[in-house]
Formats: sequence, structure tokens, C-alpha cells
Amino acid sequence: MNLRHYAHRKTPPKGGSSISDAEAPFCAVIGAGPAGLFAADALARAGARVVIYEHKASPARKFLMAGRGGLNITHSEGLERFISRYGAGAARIAPFIRAWPPQALRDFCAELGETTFVGSSGRVFPASFKASPLLRAWLARLSRLGVTIVTRHDFAGFAESGALRLIGPDGEFTRKVDALVLALGGASWPRLGSDGAWAARLGAQGVRVTPLVAANSGALIEWSAIFRADFEGQPIKTALLRHGASTARGDVVVTRAGLEGGPVYALSSQLRDVTQKHGPTTLSIDLRPDTSLDCLTRKLSRRPQKQSHANFLRKAGFSKVEIGLLREGRGEGLPRDAETLAGLIKNAPLTVTGVGGLERAISTAGGVSFDELDDNLMLKKLPGVFVAGEMLDYDAPTGGYLLQAAFSTGLAAGRGAARYLGLSPDQSVAPSEPGQTGLSPRQSPNGRAPEASNKYSL
Repeated sequence: MNLRHYAHRKTPPKGGSSISDAEAPFCAVIGAGPAGLFAADALARAGARVVIYEHKASPARKFLMAGRGGLNITHSEGLERFISRYGAGAARIAPFIRAWPPQALRDFCAELGETTFVGSSGRVFPASFKASPLLRAWLARLSRLGVTIVTRHDFAGFAESGALRLIGPDGEFTRKVDALVLALGGASWPRLGSDGAWAARLGAQGVRVTPLVAANSGALIEWSAIFRADFEGQPIKTALLRHGASTARGDVVVTRAGLEGGPVYALSSQLRDVTQKHGPTTLSIDLRPDTSLDCLTRKLSRRPQKQSHANFLRKAGFSKVEIGLLREGRGEGLPRDAETLAGLIKNAPLTVTGVGGLERAISTAGGVSFDELDDNLMLKKLPGVFVAGEMLDYDAPTGGYLLQAAFSTGLAAGRGAARYLGLSPDQSVAPSEPGQTGLSPRQSPNGRAPEASNKYSL
């Protein structure tokens, strides 16, 4: 199957700014998350006419959700260490991260009026700590570049002719495009728009897709009824989690179903794989990672003989939820021996039965195999169709790596599509002045005037 190939037409002038609307190639982007928006940005700057089709009623819903707790846009660590965080997929995603690294993402945010800073953990945040100001500025820029966003439109696959199939409010229709960028996300938090339905549609075209599974999700632990009732929603600060030889440190939160938080997410892929293959596994938690076992033992040996364990531990700085967790880990009363108690504090065992499902996972692992793609992220079996973002088969932890990969691969797919169209992605069209419109109704993607775009209350 081939999309209409634009490359046989006369190559546009360098810079693209003199291309008329009638001459400019038309490119569709499916998905208005960070990867899709950035692919559209690159294509529009290269001189293409671009329409983004979005399943939901407004763009970048998951991006906005990520910004509710302080948007972690990327990470400041060295590039080689940064790339290694992608695990088994590091070698495949490395060229795209190198081509557009974390500093480039920070510079992009600054262009949009959002300066960034490095937190104590090395993570990078916008100064506002929010996603909405960044998104608002970005949508305005895309509008000035002539990009139109058409909402409430679903990707339905391809017609026999090779045309793009879409389902809008008025029913299904087809649209011929010169190039197509798919940026439909994974399958996590489906209520925000990424439901993974695209996997079957690409599979029908012979594209190999690794099954989508939950990543960066909570650990499932069967708490006692008393512990759950008393401590659901309570945080545990600065803990060190261990599973096998792997460790992760930070704050965690007790949930009805188990534990969530950055350290849990960092170990979740490993926990998922082990529990799927072998059943329940042990996750150990160190409640005082900065205190040695010997030092803790000496401190605990000073307990007055008549003082209860609970009172003594509270006066020693342990919270009620920490004391409850120690009881959960031991499964019986706390040991009176100082050395044994210290050992429990440093290594409380928790039985993990699995990880949370896709409905609450931060991201997904699996996706379109890199073997199905060329160096420009174009599907070998579907010339003119490019893939970006979480649709790709990699597994990234939280900490800025997910968003960085979305931006970097979005740019790569957009530039790849521009080259396929005979455009020069390195010669950028400047955005028009504020107030100028994007596509006219004549250029509407389905022959009808598109819904108002970029006019969202954020």
C-alpha cells in the first residue's frame, strides 16, 4: 500500500516560504500529544500543509495530566547516562535523542516563553511547574504556522486505495494525503485518548507490533484490611526499594491496591515480568536508607524497657504509616531485639502480586517494532507513513525520559516526512504574525470547515 507520493512533483524552493497553498504537499498527523504536535511543527516549518486529527475534544490531554504534579519535561544528566535509561531499546532510540537532546528541548521551551530549571533530583521542570502555559503558547505557534487541529476524529486504518480512513462526528470518510505521521500514543490512561486500538489496524497491514503492556505502574500488594483503612493515601518519604539487584529511591504512596510513586515505577517493568512468569515476588523497602544498620541498631538499643514499641518508634522519628508498614512486612508483632528490628527497618519485605493495569499506568511498553521502520521512522511496508512517540517499541522510566522521547521521535518523524515529500526540513518557514489564520475551509481535511482549533480553555 502506498500513499500518494509527492516526491515526483517539482521540489519546492529552499526555505519553502514561497510555496503556494495549492502547490504545498498535504500531510496528516494523527494524535495531538507532544509527539504529534512536534511532528506537525516540523512539517509546517518545512513548508507542508498540515492537519492534526485528534480523537478527543481537545489536544494533549495526557500532557496536561502530567503537568498537574509539576511537569517533568526532561532530565539534566549526561547524555550517555540519559540514553541508557531506555534499557533494551536504548540503541534503537539513541540516534533520535542525540539528534535532539534534552538541552534542545529546554531551548524549545524557552522559545515558547517557558524557562526551565533543574531540580535537586536532576529533573528539569518549566518555571511555572505547569503544562498549560507551555501548551497554550505552542498551540498559538502552530496556528501561526498554518496548522489546523481537527478534534473528535478517530483513525480507522486505510482504505483499499491506500487513502486514510477517519471517523468524525458525521461518520466515516477517506482522505488522500501525501504523507502521514501516526502519533497515537500507547494504551495507558485510555480515558485520555490513547487506547492502543491502532495496533490491530497496523497489524492488518502486516506491521509487526509488540503487545502493549503496562509500564511505570503501581505495585499490587494485598494489604491487611486494617492497614488499608488506616493508611490509604499516606506518603512514605525517602525510601529505598529493592528488587533483586535493582534499587530505586524516593517517595512512595500507599494506595488501596499497593504502592505507587517514582521508585515503584522505576522497578515496575521488572516486577511485571517476574510476576507474570513466576508469580508473587518480594519487594524490600528500606525506610532509613541514609542510616547504617549498625547505627540504627545502636539507636534502637536505647529503648526504655517499659516503653511500647509504637511509642518508642514514634519518638525516634518513625511515622504511623512506617510503623504499620513494618508490621505488614513482618506479618506479626514487631521484634523486641534491637538488631532484628533494625534489620526489618532496613529490609522490610512486601509481597507483590503484580503491577497495575493499563487504565492507570503512566506509560506502556511494546509497540511498533523498530525493525519495521527505516532510519526516518517510516514504515517499510507502508511508504509515506511515519510513526512517533509511545507507539514505538521502547520502555522508558519516569523522570523526563518519556516526554523527551516523544519530542525527539516526533521531530524525527516530521523531518522524515518532510524529506519524503521533497521538502527541506532544515529550511524553516517562519510563523505568520499573530492574528493570521491557518488552513481555510477550502483546505479543510474532509471538505467541511474544521472545528475551531487552538481555542481551548487550559
